Amino acid sequence: MTTYDLIVIGAGAVGENVADYATRNGLAVALVEAELVGGECSYWACMPSKALLMSSTALDAAKAVGGAREAVTGDLDVKAVLDRRNSFTSNWDDQGQADWVTGAGIDLIRGHGTITGVKEVTVDGTVHTARHAVAAVTGSAALLPDVPGLLDAKPWTSREATSAQTIPQSLMIIGGGVVAAEMATAYQQLGARVTLASRHSLLGGQEPFAGEFVADSLRDLGVDLRLETSPTGVTRTEHGLVETTLSDGTTVTTDEILVATGRVPRTGDLGLENVGLQPGEWLDTDDTLLVTGTDWLYAVGDVNHRALLTHQGKYQARAAGEVIAARAKGEAVRAEPWGAHVATADHAAVPQVTFTSPEVASVGLTADAAEKQGIDVRVVDYDLAALAGSALKSDTYRGQARIVVDESRKVIVGATFVGPEVSDLLHAATIAVVGEVPIDRLWHAVPSYPTVSEIWLRLLDAYGRP
Repeated sequence: MTTYDLIVIGAGAVGENVADYATRNGLAVALVEAELVGGECSYWACMPSKALLMSSTALDAAKAVGGAREAVTGDLDVKAVLDRRNSFTSNWDDQGQADWVTGAGIDLIRGHGTITGVKEVTVDGTVHTARHAVAAVTGSAALLPDVPGLLDAKPWTSREATSAQTIPQSLMIIGGGVVAAEMATAYQQLGARVTLASRHSLLGGQEPFAGEFVADSLRDLGVDLRLETSPTGVTRTEHGLVETTLSDGTTVTTDEILVATGRVPRTGDLGLENVGLQPGEWLDTDDTLLVTGTDWLYAVGDVNHRALLTHQGKYQARAAGEVIAARAKGEAVRAEPWGAHVATADHAAVPQVTFTSPEVASVGLTADAAEKQGIDVRVVDYDLAALAGSALKSDTYRGQARIVVDESRKVIVGATFVGPEVSDLLHAATIAVVGEVPIDRLWHAVPSYPTVSEIWLRLLDAYGRP
């Protein structure tokens, strides 16, 4: 076939879901992929990065509980960690995911897809046309800052960091976001001497206390943190080492350098110029994921710059697949906020977990973001370590919880948790934010004792009866 109802360019987790939802709604769909089916998350991001972190997390959890601590007699087995990571990527073999695509009734077209006209995609010289829509789901790539000598030094990006088969003796990390913090945690625990330089504090955009907790933890692990510091030059020496000169006047020599300073859209070679759009730019969309100024082109996942997270992209994929099918069949579109065909949660209910030690789990607005939106904010903080459930979980538990309340409506608009395994608390907070559950109703959601979820009772106690 060369004519389909929908052509999806990019077969990562998000593209797979766009194609699947549209196919389940009766459309004929082609899925185009130039690399591995399953994309960034499966092979170079979510899955391998968390696999690198999880063994250390489990070991640390055991060492933090008396009785278990005494039973731990060995150190982390680095080769076993890397082998386990490799298993989660299927050793970078995508046959299993390709089989799923074809089994779902989707045509998989391997090759580089370029938009060559309205509803027209050319893959390696073959022209394919779409009756109804094309979806650009090409994701994002690592941003390489303009630092003298950096490109010539052949730096690692997140791809190399998550797929490395050996651990370097030393690693310089440039950046202070999620990738930088997670990889600093992983590589220090796997035996590298890590230096991290960030021009700001860690985890900008999160509540400030989150970055402070993670910074303290990284220092405790032995990471050399250089905050408020930027690289001014990078050189790969004749011996293969990397010399990084920093704005504080020091030079750090390491085996490798990892750049984790942000993302750029993969739209430079997508053919956007052929349909009047700017190549190399993020694609702006409405809440149905339709690209502004078009009635046939959709952009889903990282490429639209709404929320650069796999789970949020998959959420968008459901809305996009459903709305493309509805429009193709002439059915009513539910485009009102929280309707079936929109990605409303992208605006103020995005959940995120940073798998550092301790974890950072957040959803919705920070206190600062809420105030900037003109919300009547009340902040409630509580020490997670003060809970009986926390003491049972770990002899050395440290953490903090915060809810951000819209006082005019008496609903939670944001929540942040920092501590061991706080990701398990996040979905309850997400439901409270998305559902706009009134504070007085939350009093009737009784948390089990003794668990860390008791934090909900303590936060409400601190807030007081409305």
